Amino acid sequence: MLALISPAKTLDYESTLPTDEHTLPRLLDHSQELIDFCRSLSATEIASLMSVSEKIANLNVERFRDWSPDFNLANARQAIFAFKGDVYTGLDAYHLKEKDIAFAQTHLRMLSGLYGLLRPLDLMMPYRLEMGTKLHNSRGHNLYEFWGSQITDLINTDLKDAGSEILLNLASDEYYKSVKESKIQAKIIKPVFLDEKNGKFKVISFYAKKARGLMARFMIEHQINEVKALQEFDSEGYFFDKENSTAQELVFKRHEQTT
Repeated sequence: MLALISPAKTLDYESTLPTDEHTLPRLLDHSQELIDFCRSLSATEIASLMSVSEKIANLNVERFRDWSPDFNLANARQAIFAFKGDVYTGLDAYHLKEKDIAFAQTHLRMLSGLYGLLRPLDLMMPYRLEMGTKLHNSRGHNLYEFWGSQITDLINTDLKDAGSEILLNLASDEYYKSVKESKIQAKIIKPVFLDEKNGKFKVISFYAKKARGLMARFMIEHQINEVKALQEFDSEGYFFDKENSTAQELVFKRHEQTT
């Protein structure tokens, strides 16, 4: 099984790293092309393009300027430890065991607007470039057109290397759109997480994001390769709803949380 998750806007380059082990992203030539283009943008243009404040726009001008493919642990850190958001709160990578990180390196991938597809231990310099950004570039009018089939081809390579016939889609729609689903050489499974509110079950964004990270962790810790084993997922009160699930979509519910 190979699981896909989204990156996070919030980054952590301060916490002490639990390991020095690292690898390098495999699509850096493409990343460099994006960086070169982004360096031509002013802070005002970045603020408009990314819908961010002047402060964040200026920060990204600095990041694009300082970016270099010569990654090391002094100027970069492993992706699984660099991202910090709801998904990564659920994943809680800093408390994974060494054997879990090793399993994740083969069975977990992070989609990225700048790096395309990241392995957990791939080093990355800080950036902000969401996949949905309408960045006009040499290959098209947005990042989906820029990446084309590159991400999908690499996913298929990783599926083959992992000996997996299942792709677990734990990514957001914005990021999963970068995957050409019809070309994926595996069965695609998408979990859906529903939380109870006022007696009704629905997707609540904050909880759903964290649940994706929780499931990624569950898959890693139990070294899951079969869909049936995923149905045992019960982290933080979630349970499998067989009646409302299909062969491609696994529904998990959780009753309203009481304080």
